[in-house]
Amino acid sequence: MPRFMSPMIRRRPVTDKLDEESRAVGPNAILPTNQESAQSSIEQNDEPEQPSDIRISEGGFRQIRDESLVLLSQGISHRIELSEDGPFQIFVEPEKRRAAQFQIRLYHRENPPRNENPPLPLKLTLQPLWVLAVPVACTLLDFSDAFVQMHNAGIADASKILRGEWWRTITAMTLHGDSRHLASNLVSGFLALSLLHYRIPLAKLVPFLAVASAVANFFVALTVQTNFRSIGFSGFVFATIGCLAVIEFRLMPRETHGMLRRFAPLCGAASLAVFLGLGENADILGHLYGFIAGLLCGFIPKKKTLRWGAPTEVTDIFWVLAYYALFAIGWTLAM
Repeated sequence: MPRFMSPMIRRRPVTDKLDEESRAVGPNAILPTNQESAQSSIEQNDEPEQPSDIRISEGGFRQIRDESLVLLSQGISHRIELSEDGPFQIFVEPEKRRAAQFQIRLYHRENPPRNENPPLPLKLTLQPLWVLAVPVACTLLDFSDAFVQMHNAGIADASKILRGEWWRTITAMTLHGDSRHLASNLVSGFLALSLLHYRIPLAKLVPFLAVASAVANFFVALTVQTNFRSIGFSGFVFATIGCLAVIEFRLMPRETHGMLRRFAPLCGAASLAVFLGLGENADILGHLYGFIAGLLCGFIPKKKTLRWGAPTEVTDIFWVLAYYALFAIGWTLAM
């Protein structure tokens, strides 16, 4: 049975024990000093070394600062070091690794990085087809012999628009002069709408672009105020280009604020608009006003939706129907 020393029993001091040992070995014996004896006792009682801290995160100053605040709010002790390669690092004790990583993941899930605009992979999408189906169908009907009066009833005549036939600003977008005119608008429209689809579902923005294009046609008639006629889907295409330019401008990282690089999307879109908008028999005013109207449409979606995407919802069907209803109303009034 083990014996336990009572706390009431006086223990023999260490000095008494050393005196007895010195008397036992003789007067000429060399005894270890107190420092040497303490060091030897430490070496004998050495415990196994604790495992070193584990790195759980690495990044720039702002990222590590925010993650450190998250860990401090949860009472998780940690340390921050600046590595030789440049980035900051966070280290925690091994037993706190899982809790710390969970809190950091939860923080980034609820608060995505605000200063990043990762490049999007180029991929093929068929979403623009339902948008381009309207001008294709109406143009083919116009080319057929069954609808002879369709062209005259739907063309954007400036004098008639100013007299109250506002629906011509809508119907004129669905008509084209020939197959070459139609093909050029379809190709450019498909590319522009495909790029826009990478940022936001088309159903959430296309109805606004259609209305903006109709308003642009009205301002063309208001500016010219003479016997001026125009047709084509190009106003809608230029509105899409302007909208896309503003979206990319809004998504530029904050580090570019105050720099010319921030205006690169706007300058590039303006250059493209000038390159595509000039030509023989081109409706230059329609292209210009359509581009300006598209710039305003670029501020409609929320920035958070643009950065992290918006899933397709059932309510998007309403916007698709609204797009088709706009042209259906225009042609009903025209015919």
